[in-house]
Amino acid sequence: MSQGTSEKQNQPPQHQNQRPGRESEMTPRPKAEDRQYTPSGKLRGKVALITGGDSGIGRAVAVLFAREGADVAIVYLDEGEDAKEAARLVEREGQRCVAIAGDVGRPEFCAKAVETTVSELGRLDVLVNNAAEQHPQKDMADISPEQIDRTFRTNIYGYFFMTQAALPHLKKGASIVNTTSVTAYRGSPDLLDYSATKGAIVAFTRSLAQKLVKDGIRVNGVAPGPIWTPLIPSTFPEDKVKSFGANTPMQRPGQPNEVASCFLFLACEDASYITGSVIHPNGGDPTES
Repeated sequence: MSQGTSEKQNQPPQHQNQRPGRESEMTPRPKAEDRQYTPSGKLRGKVALITGGDSGIGRAVAVLFAREGADVAIVYLDEGEDAKEAARLVEREGQRCVAIAGDVGRPEFCAKAVETTVSELGRLDVLVNNAAEQHPQKDMADISPEQIDRTFRTNIYGYFFMTQAALPHLKKGASIVNTTSVTAYRGSPDLLDYSATKGAIVAFTRSLAQKLVKDGIRVNGVAPGPIWTPLIPSTFPEDKVKSFGANTPMQRPGQPNEVASCFLFLACEDASYITGSVIHPNGGDPTES
């Protein structure tokens, strides 16, 4: 990467002290919608449950799914204002939205979230496992057992727990879409535990796809590159935030609405012959395999 590229500013320097971050405090705000998108009813009559659906990629997926006709349940940790805004955007599309607060790292909460979704919206057709957290550390010695446990509990245990809770309700034609990351393929020296969980998600996706193919349930993944979400200002220092995404061939971060279409494709019948695969919206990074 050239010196000029490393200093390129893509957004104003900023940092949030709370984790998870708040989309409402970001400048500029991530783009959740593409108002020029013309829907065609790809998910009409379906119900989707999206973890981390209050902001960032999850919010963009929720809005796009709603535009394509799905009612949506969004799961979030404690970002109440962001969740209200996500629900408003879904309902503006003429669809129902249920917002459910809790920790996906707890199996009892995942069971409750699925139960609430089915009770309130009547069924479950699409599960999007998307919630994640990251805690950058320069020195490996600073990665505590507590941090490792927390990162794995949210990023991969939560995928197991939510899938286990959802499976009794998923019928033939249903789909599961898991969010992994470009870090699963190229690594990240300051995000060792996060990258490890994202690699685990790739293996989980491929294995679960083989397990469920006989039931007519497809399982795929999306591996985003640098995307402008609340995770970025809440975990990185200001100088890294301002140049976030500059090291991609496109020299900018992606927007959530540039990733959401990958989830839609994998969730609907357009991808009826695809399972165990991963799509890579990453600005041209060549490292995926």
